[in-house]
Amino acid sequence: MIHVKEVVTLEHHSDHTDCGIPKFDSRDLVIREDIMAKSKELAELIGTSEEVRQFQKAEKLIQQHERIQVLISAIKKKQKEIVAFESFQNQTMVQKIEQEIEELQDELDGIPLVTEFQQSQSDINYLLQLVVSVIRDTVSEKVNVESASEPAVTSGYGE
Repeated sequence: MIHVKEVVTLEHHSDHTDCGIPKFDSRDLVIREDIMAKSKELAELIGTSEEVRQFQKAEKLIQQHERIQVLISAIKKKQKEIVAFESFQNQTMVQKIEQEIEELQDELDGIPLVTEFQQSQSDINYLLQLVVSVIRDTVSEKVNVESASEPAVTSGYGE
């Protein structure tokens, strides 16, 4: 795989390298409109995928689930308490509160809806990683093919 990184030096302000290859400062790159349009189209497709629908459904149910919201609020409050006790260098209280957070987190993790929500997050991440991998691999193949030496021309007869 070829990794290409354009470098712009302060001493050399030319628009091209010594080899005639254009140089770009990433702040000056303008993405082609067709690439941006296809990116937005792909984002729309992903946004309407079953994985995203499941995530949105689970997220809405979590927001409406009273016990889950109480647990999340309690965990956030205890996290703030830890910061306060750390500033007072009270390690005993920090450890006590960390144990309380762990118990709250265990209860939260034991709720099936939370497990479903976490799975839906994982599914979306997998989908996004897969899309990025396909794009990266496809571009890498094209870069490798174009940068490789041309294959020998054959006549196709009797070879």
